[in-house]
Amino acid sequence: MSSQNVRKGEELNEVFLKKYLQETGLINSVESDLSVHQFTHGFSNLTYLLQIEEKEYVVRKPPKGAIKRGHDMHREFKVQSGISKSFSKVPKMFAFSDDETILGSDFYIMEKVAGIILNYKEAHKRNIPASEYKTIANYWLDTLVELHKVDYHAIGLGDLGKPEGYVARQVSNWGKQYLKAKTEEVSEAATVMKWMEEQQPTAYEHCLIHNDFKYDNVVFKDDSWQEVAAVLDWEMATLGDPLMDLGTSLGYWTVATDHDFVKQGIPSPTIFEGNPIRSEIAEMYSQKSGRNIDNLVFYYVFGLFKIAVIAQQIYFRYSKGWTSDSRFSNLNKASELCCKLALKAIKTKSID
Repeated sequence: MSSQNVRKGEELNEVFLKKYLQETGLINSVESDLSVHQFTHGFSNLTYLLQIEEKEYVVRKPPKGAIKRGHDMHREFKVQSGISKSFSKVPKMFAFSDDETILGSDFYIMEKVAGIILNYKEAHKRNIPASEYKTIANYWLDTLVELHKVDYHAIGLGDLGKPEGYVARQVSNWGKQYLKAKTEEVSEAATVMKWMEEQQPTAYEHCLIHNDFKYDNVVFKDDSWQEVAAVLDWEMATLGDPLMDLGTSLGYWTVATDHDFVKQGIPSPTIFEGNPIRSEIAEMYSQKSGRNIDNLVFYYVFGLFKIAVIAQQIYFRYSKGWTSDSRFSNLNKASELCCKLALKAIKTKSID
């Protein structure tokens, strides 16, 4: 038995885990050797690769000190199980357990999807030609548009959220979450929250949204970049305004001309030459989906603020000693920067 790259305090009870795997029919024997590897690129839920009996599985569970509402494993399991009926780009779900005696929290087990996750390191290593980035962006966006066309009633996910009043609740809830996780005064945050309250749209479309759609949550089948094998990390999926989904994606879409600290804080392959800029991505989405994007600045500002809150919440956990991951030590500065970028977008009325 061996555990590789598992952070201190985030180990899995391998004896209990193997017993569960056998009970669910995923392995033949508890005597089989198990190798556990922790994926380290994520900042939210804990994700592990299990290798046993020549099979590979992925385990997802919430981090220590996480609020249940934001890390609901059963909901994540339900969404992916449901959406697979009409959207093929999702990992296969195997088992969910709310028995906290096994791994200290609820968790679920899914397939390990083969392919390429195009995060910054992967893109840098592959030295992708500039001419290929437009293709990558195209198929990535096609996947988002395809998701937004899913009939959520037909797949039994009509109770996933309340699309009426979605934007108002999001603006209010993310503001409250920011204040709860605040560790220092950031004047820009207060200004952005007030602006969003005043400028939010009251009429918008409703659909199933992923809410964290970015390159490192997408698995490309191969380096032709013309097929997405799966979309990962469905913890924030809900029913709401599709342009809120786009806004979050644009918040993560850093470009070469952005401030160096932005590019370091939100490392993304979108900074490399050949990538469309944010306004071009928005225009491509509009053409593919037929949706009006006149109010784009609001959605981009919201996306940036949401990223700011997520970073601040993780930093808050780090400041309390609930996680020892050194990557989190400067996330308060990343959060502040996102608020400053949001305010800049408001003042310039531009997302570029």
